[in-house]
Amino acid sequence: MSSKLIARIDSTTPKKILTCDGGGILGLISVEILTRIESDLRTKLNKPDLVLADWFDFVCGTSTGAIIATCIAAGMTMEQIRQFYVSSGEQMFDKASVFKRLRYSYNDEPLAEKLRGEFNRALGYSRNSPPATLGDVGLRTLLMMVLRNHTTDSPWPVSNNPRAMYNQRFKDDGSPRTDCNLDLPLWQLVRASTAAPTFFPPEVVTFAPGTPDEYQFIFVDGGVTTYNNPAFLAFQMATAAPYKINWATGTDNMLIASVGTGSAAKARPGLKEDDMWLLDNAKSIPSALMNAASAGWDLACRILGECRHGGPIDREVGDLVAAPDSQTWTGTKQFAYVRYDPDVSREGLFALGLKDIDPARVQLMDSVKFITGIHRVGEAYAAAHVNLDHFKGFV
Repeated sequence: MSSKLIARIDSTTPKKILTCDGGGILGLISVEILTRIESDLRTKLNKPDLVLADWFDFVCGTSTGAIIATCIAAGMTMEQIRQFYVSSGEQMFDKASVFKRLRYSYNDEPLAEKLRGEFNRALGYSRNSPPATLGDVGLRTLLMMVLRNHTTDSPWPVSNNPRAMYNQRFKDDGSPRTDCNLDLPLWQLVRASTAAPTFFPPEVVTFAPGTPDEYQFIFVDGGVTTYNNPAFLAFQMATAAPYKINWATGTDNMLIASVGTGSAAKARPGLKEDDMWLLDNAKSIPSALMNAASAGWDLACRILGECRHGGPIDREVGDLVAAPDSQTWTGTKQFAYVRYDPDVSREGLFALGLKDIDPARVQLMDSVKFITGIHRVGEAYAAAHVNLDHFKGFV
């Protein structure tokens, strides 16, 4: 583990956390928003070579957000990440290719090859070098990605936190630990977080390989946990005693910037009781639960945090954007909070001046044929909404 990373964790400077939602190819919306943030920071700080890893201390992601977060932690520019999405999007998220993928073993699947090569290149290794690991010294920020362990039926937030229980080299009794998470291949963890059911085969991760203790877990997309939006989970890891990061809270001490992949209520005004049979529920309930959880964590962050920007949650709550020191709940504000997430309904697209874009084409995680439209949504939203004034006190 890098001594620079440990020093960064232990410094008493205000901490900045970035979290990226899941959403397949719609992650390109997040990329465009982050590209604008990076560009504005370069101008504001007069640092033309700045990358987001220079500014954010902790980056977190679920599913496609895990790809973005890992690329950022590895020191990639947003332009490099954009090119990765544009050139690899169809390979990563095209549902029509799922049968082709069944021909590959886990290690030589095209997406696995892409991820392995991209992370090795970003961290300064050759294509033929051993794959970079979660504990690689080249990672410049704290990194967390959300997986779902299908074997244990539980969400798994995996991080490179050097003080986390399962990142220790030795057990409590002093014996060597053979299954330290820091030794896991970085590409495989990201691949596991993006293993969306019906899009990819599940990812099988081997722990303690080559030892008598060897065992395996099967992972699927972290987006099918309740943490498709990982913002509050990141706050927990940064502050809860068991994780031993122990960052100070308060609106002057912590900023959480949460970036989504677009949202739109899928209303069904003509729905009848007879329409809700088994197949309809099977198709609609998973996304309904994921969307509700995502909105719920956003709301929790807006209540506990000082919300500086974000669209309306609903008609009753509104957006909870408030002036500094104003009360939107009965407790003390724990952090400054910014939520960037475009409304990709027809009305939301009209408001962005994108009347020619069909909403249906920018709402599905496998819309790989409409990358240009997705790019335009992210770019237009960023131009209209991203403002470094939202980060006041941290820039």
